[in-house]
Amino acid sequence: MEFASVKELLCKAQENGYAVPAFNVENMETVQGVIQAAEELNCPVILQTTPSSVNYAGLDFFTACVRNAIRNTRVPVALHLDHGSSYELAARAMKEGYSSVMIDGSRLNFEDNVALTSRVSELGKILGVSVEAELGSVGGKEDGLTSESVLLTNAAEAVEFAERTKVDSLAVAIGTAHGFYKGEPKLDIKRLKEIKAAVNIPLVLHGTSGVPDEIVKECIKNGICKVNYATDLRNVFTKAVKLNMEKNPDNIDPKKYLGAGREAVSEIVKKRIRLCY
Repeated sequence: MEFASVKELLCKAQENGYAVPAFNVENMETVQGVIQAAEELNCPVILQTTPSSVNYAGLDFFTACVRNAIRNTRVPVALHLDHGSSYELAARAMKEGYSSVMIDGSRLNFEDNVALTSRVSELGKILGVSVEAELGSVGGKEDGLTSESVLLTNAAEAVEFAERTKVDSLAVAIGTAHGFYKGEPKLDIKRLKEIKAAVNIPLVLHGTSGVPDEIVKECIKNGICKVNYATDLRNVFTKAVKLNMEKNPDNIDPKKYLGAGREAVSEIVKKRIRLCY
């Protein structure tokens, strides 16, 4: 089975008022856990890797791992580069077989972000790969990605950015952050409504782990078509592995404690899938 087109998945979500959940994967077990949950609920999903995960295992590993894992699956599954840090990395991911890439120029000024994103978007059109970009800046730290400042997305700038870059989807900053929240996040739903009214491409929400379910639903209702989860999966996977090792201190078989992590990932993914659809 080939990877699904993220553009097609998100356009369908936009038309029907739901969101496609996207899950960051780190290894074979997290890949299997996500796909296991998607198959059980018969819902499309997006698997994502960040630059640090790519540095750890390689684009070729994740492409082969996910492609093999979905060989007999019944549901659409896409493979996406999350927070692509350069044109070169985005291009490598496209040529390696990823069906979607994000180019993250959010740390650049507006014009430089437009220039970088436009180059990646143009290549994506040539190769038939979906391209996501970010306007504004989601704060926090996750997977080696750090942003001390939060710059919320401006609706008027979003219109210009989308028109000039021709991207397929846009990640917006409305108050979420990467990593663990110290308190309950306060999202700017009014701003989200303004952005939705101004642009016609699907919108993406980053930093969703830890956002209350009712707020996620409100975001989906107001234009979010792709919802990213990373910290949730890392948290439950690590806890399950630690607990299994504590209960079985004499076990030296990695399959047993990593398998516990895989099952924990599958359970949290099922909850997030039900929330989005």
